[in-house]
Amino acid sequence: MNALDEDEYFRVLKSFYGKSIILEDPADFHPVLYFYFLDSLAHIEYTLNSFAFNYQSPKNIMNREYMRWRIDEEKKGDRQLFPGFINWLKKENPEKFSTLPNLWQAIYDEENPASYRSFRISLDPASLRPIPASFFQDVLEEFFTPAFFKSIYNGASLASIFEEYRKSLGA
Repeated sequence: MNALDEDEYFRVLKSFYGKSIILEDPADFHPVLYFYFLDSLAHIEYTLNSFAFNYQSPKNIMNREYMRWRIDEEKKGDRQLFPGFINWLKKENPEKFSTLPNLWQAIYDEENPASYRSFRISLDPASLRPIPASFFQDVLEEFFTPAFFKSIYNGASLASIFEEYRKSLGA
């Protein structure tokens, strides 16, 4: 076994790359929720790669360029409503909020210090300790559950609640 295979973050990456949505129909996912699903996966991958590979590796350089593009994409159309939606959901429907993937709860909750810092996931900006690899494995599992996929289809529970939120803003 080589050193990379022994790296705990690389093992999570390998597990991530083994996941599939082949049994789902992304064309029927709510477009905003699908964007943020992919956005979360991109931030997870970027953070894992930054731990597993040299910062100046071609993989990390390409990922940084892709993540820069995503910043502009999240400002388009109804996508910009998503962070507010998460906070509204926490207040108006805490039961549904508690079923969201933990990464969405952490990153978009205005009361939580977690954020994306230079595209990396930072759960505690004041901490210098790396996020444990097990955190990434856990959040990836949450994003790939049948219940999560079922909720982001157009007309499904989370998608319907997002549309209710969007209409309440007059958007």
